[in-house]
Amino acid sequence: MGARIRLTPLEEADAPILFEWINDRALVELSSAFGAVSGADHRQWFDGIRQRPGTHVFAIRRLDDPMLIGTCQLHGVHPIHRSAELQIRIGDARYRGQGLGTEVVRLLVAFGFDELHLHRISLHVFATNLAAQRAYEKAGFVREGLLKDAAFVGGRYVDTVTMAILNV
Repeated sequence: MGARIRLTPLEEADAPILFEWINDRALVELSSAFGAVSGADHRQWFDGIRQRPGTHVFAIRRLDDPMLIGTCQLHGVHPIHRSAELQIRIGDARYRGQGLGTEVVRLLVAFGFDELHLHRISLHVFATNLAAQRAYEKAGFVREGLLKDAAFVGGRYVDTVTMAILNV
């Protein structure tokens, strides 16, 4: 639990808002290429993500409100390398730009280091998403590299920044 945010398991009641968010082109294109998702495909993803080995997914909620404002996860958890990849999405636009993303990242990193005993947590972020890069840097991530034209989003290629944090 953070100062303003708590991470909880995803609940069945979260499925409809997640379906709305995954079909919001502007939101999705902050972090990946957009492709409309059917209700059946979303249901299959929702049912599977909570039990996927090597994935720890959480709902993001404010302390004072049970409403879902986003999701975050550590995925690709590798028990030998003690590494994982971090993803976060603040789906509710009203809560972006308030430092909540940085708080979420810090909570998720603490979970990865303290509970999963990870050594390294990495992420990929579009070079065009400067707000996300600042949030990651505030949480202690450092830029490791730039992948030129690594993603095709909205009809054009974008560079992807690789960032990581080590548990030292």
